[in-house]
Amino acid sequence: MKRNIIITSDGSHSLEIEEWGETYHSIHGAIQESNHVYIEQGLMKFIHQEEVKIVEFGFGTGLNAFLTMAQIIDKQKKLIYHTIEAFPLQKEEYEVLTFSTHLPDFKQGKEVFTRMHEVPWNVMCPLHPQLVIQKLLVPFEIVELTKDYFDLVYFDVFGYQFQPHLWSEAIFKKAYDSLKHGGTLVTYACRSAIKRNMKAAGFTIEIVPGPPGKREMTLAHKR
Repeated sequence: MKRNIIITSDGSHSLEIEEWGETYHSIHGAIQESNHVYIEQGLMKFIHQEEVKIVEFGFGTGLNAFLTMAQIIDKQKKLIYHTIEAFPLQKEEYEVLTFSTHLPDFKQGKEVFTRMHEVPWNVMCPLHPQLVIQKLLVPFEIVELTKDYFDLVYFDVFGYQFQPHLWSEAIFKKAYDSLKHGGTLVTYACRSAIKRNMKAAGFTIEIVPGPPGKREMTLAHKR
């Protein structure tokens, strides 16, 4: 599928799948959305820990990972980040993304972002004394994750209307099993069918305000 670079309302880049007219991030602001959904509603609930372990369903542009790493370094914490992606960006796509220019205080931002995309797949790779990443080049349906290991799941895949099979009970059960007791899955979506599948997988659902352009979003807790 052909992907085109677009600029969202906050001036940050995203990609659009030409065939679907679907974007990787909100047109109302890619960084704005990612900060609200994954950082404010996700990471910041666990930032009191000395080390945070995250698994992301949908690496995409790497924006969620990048914003997470900026916070981890700023707060002097440690991060173990696993991310799953079956269709990674090509170099000519990620090298034009300018997320680092939106975080001028993240002095190592450009270097971290580039290295994050360039490190090999399926290998644990240090990016910084506080950051370790493993990118998993595998479909969600067959990925194997360590049970009871992660604090937080970032669930950031294309909309239900385009890929309903990725929002299934079976995939949510993988996420649920990978979380520690007290862990949370965070996603921008809030469709009834998605919440039903989350509940069937064992999650307790919490609905919170969404980012600009979206009324609600979902937190799913392992309790």
